[in-house]
Amino acid sequence: MTETDNNLISWNDFAKVEMRIGTIITAEIFEEVRNPAYKMQIDFGELGIKKTSAQITKLYSPEELIGKQVVAVVNFPKKQIANIMSECLVLGGLGDDKEVTLLTPERSIKNGTKIA
Repeated sequence: MTETDNNLISWNDFAKVEMRIGTIITAEIFEEVRNPAYKMQIDFGELGIKKTSAQITKLYSPEELIGKQVVAVVNFPKKQIANIMSECLVLGGLGDDKEVTLLTPERSIKNGTKIA
C-alpha cells in the first residue's frame, strides 16, 4: 500500500473543490507576516476580486506577478492572515527547496473559468 492509497478521496470529495482561473491585479510585499509572502488581489471575473497571500517570494517578484493568470481554490472559508482576510488559495507545485511554482494556464483564458 502506498502513501497515496491512504489518502484516497471520492469523486464527490474532489467535485466540492472549486478551482478557477484568475488574473493577479495587485501584488506587494506582505510585511506583517513572519514568513516571506506577497499579498495579492486576483480578478476572477463574475466571481469578483478576491484577496490572498502567497509564499512565492523565492521565484517571483511582485512586478512579474501583475497580469499573470493563476489557478486558485475559491470555496475555502475566509481565513485571517495577519491584517488581511484571505479569500482564496493560489495553487502551485512545491519544489525541493520549498519554492513554489505557480500553476498557470498555457494560454490566456477568461477570468473565472472553472477547472475541470
